[in-house]
Amino acid sequence: MSALLELTQRLKARIDLSTADVALATHELSSPQTVDAEKIDFLSALEEKGTIAAEITAFAKEFRALSIDPGVAQWSAQAIDIVGTGGDHAGGFNISSLVVFTLASAGVTVMKHGNRGITSKCGSADLLAALGVDLEAKPEKLQAALRELGFAFFFAPAYHPAFKHIGPARKALAAVGQRTIFNILGPLINPGRPAHILLGVSAEKWVSRLADALELLGTGSGLAVHGVLGANHGIDELTTATANRVRGIGRLRSVDGVWRASEHGLTEGSFEDLKGGDLATNLAITEAVVAGKGPAALVETIVFNAAVALWICGRTASVRDGTAQARELLLGGSVKRKIAATKEFFKA
Repeated sequence: MSALLELTQRLKARIDLSTADVALATHELSSPQTVDAEKIDFLSALEEKGTIAAEITAFAKEFRALSIDPGVAQWSAQAIDIVGTGGDHAGGFNISSLVVFTLASAGVTVMKHGNRGITSKCGSADLLAALGVDLEAKPEKLQAALRELGFAFFFAPAYHPAFKHIGPARKALAAVGQRTIFNILGPLINPGRPAHILLGVSAEKWVSRLADALELLGTGSGLAVHGVLGANHGIDELTTATANRVRGIGRLRSVDGVWRASEHGLTEGSFEDLKGGDLATNLAITEAVVAGKGPAALVETIVFNAAVALWICGRTASVRDGTAQARELLLGGSVKRKIAATKEFFKA
């Protein structure tokens, strides 16, 4: 019996994986010699058992070690990632992408890690590429982007070669509606290692587990958040249209509860305002937002997330204190200029 099959049998017996087990599983999953059927069986068994925070942390450490180093350590201590797990099927707009431009305009260093849309029509990489970002940019170019633009986007397939041999198994499981640990692992393995994070989680049950995992990974400060739309239904975003389950990480570990946007001085609105679509639709929405003509609840949600990120990074004493600055940057022309500068930078 192969090593991965032995681990699968343990999972089926509801036995949690040790750190050594995870290291072995990572090696087997990443190997082209391991057949896809065994990978599928293992990932299914892990999902059925239920992944605990210690297992998530161990997998994150293993895949971090296998990732390509972009050489940006000098910026990591002050940087933040604005990222969602995806997979919520809520049809939301790429909120985090506009938050990136807002924060960079405020002088906050952003290291965003993401991919093209898998469960959505337009992923963060799709929109950012259309706004000028070169997804295939070499590390040296991204280092220059951090210096000149204040942000960099790490395209996941370019920095995680180990995923190449896991893709077929993931696709096979996705085709039958089966989620795997890789649906939640992406936000934990940003190759830039930013010290701060605002993490949107697709299911409320994962908020605490991912916050615990990020704590174990040594995250300086952050929030894991989930917008609650109903019983067992929500969005991997902090929004002005929902109640929001939040858990703090690192310096903010004492935060644990439910937030409403109105508690932070923002106007609540309709979830319909947050809906996105394909790339053309989301580009049109982006243009409307930066022109001051975007849907009200979407504008407020972008402001909300940017203000929270400013607070996470220690730029403001409270979320409320950052809302006016975030709104002015988004609607006053700074974000529009940052997008234009991005296009020029990556043309060169």
